[in-house]
Amino acid sequence: MTEQPSGVIHDIGYRKYDGPRLGRARVTRALYAHSLRGAYGLGRSARAKVLPMLLLGVMALPAFIIAVITNVTSDITGGLPLPYSRYVMVTMPILAIFLAAQAPASLSRDLRFKTVPLYFSRPMERSDYVLAKYGALATAVFLLLTLPLLIMYVGALLAELPAGEQTGDLLLALLGAAVFAVVFAGIGLVIASLTPRRGFGVAAIITVLALSFAAVSALQGIIRYEVGDADLAGWLGLLSPATLVDGFQTWVLDASSSSVAPPPGAAGGVVYVLVTFAVIGACWALLNLRYRKVAVS
Repeated sequence: MTEQPSGVIHDIGYRKYDGPRLGRARVTRALYAHSLRGAYGLGRSARAKVLPMLLLGVMALPAFIIAVITNVTSDITGGLPLPYSRYVMVTMPILAIFLAAQAPASLSRDLRFKTVPLYFSRPMERSDYVLAKYGALATAVFLLLTLPLLIMYVGALLAELPAGEQTGDLLLALLGAAVFAVVFAGIGLVIASLTPRRGFGVAAIITVLALSFAAVSALQGIIRYEVGDADLAGWLGLLSPATLVDGFQTWVLDASSSSVAPPPGAAGGVVYVLVTFAVIGACWALLNLRYRKVAVS
């Protein structure tokens, strides 16, 4: 009886790793930091930095102009020309472009080049991957919104506006910006996770965020001013992510509304809050469901 040949493991010279195994939490944090840096092109080519840094500058430019105007006219107006809480809605097109560019970059590339199985071959659960990507994009969006608010705040202090009042308004606006960041990042990632083709993801995100805002605002204007039904116009705000979160911060944070129609009364405010949290929960659940179906081989 002849002996069957057995397999042989060859040492081809790779250095062995003898360091500590840091586990899931460290891997998740590393992916979060890598994804956050990638949202602004850090650690990537110069070409990858152009668009996010350009959008960051465009986002900050109106805030700088507002700060200058405030210092010139503070004796006349006695305040900022634009409240902190309305800045996000005014610059909504810039936010939509940023999300449309960065959400597909965060997910579609991993799907297209089939690198997701490499992540799951490590001690990382699929929920860890979703948490890292969701947290990174939400943080990137929050930073995009925070910079102009801080510029306006510094301009208000230089104009010697009441520091306590300005600080309180800024903190409320930052809370609103955090809600905007979590909701918009979730929606952008859900859309981007559906296709490995970045171009399709960009077009879909622009359609959902920008066109839904324009369509809902137009319908609200027609119903409120032509039909004369302000309550129905307010309920329509639930159909667009932008007007939804604006209604949330209007009712919860007592912010200045930028929508055509605010939430209709106390009941409407409660519904806006519940729908906002429902959207966040749905985005989290859909992302986890999507990545449960991603094959590891």
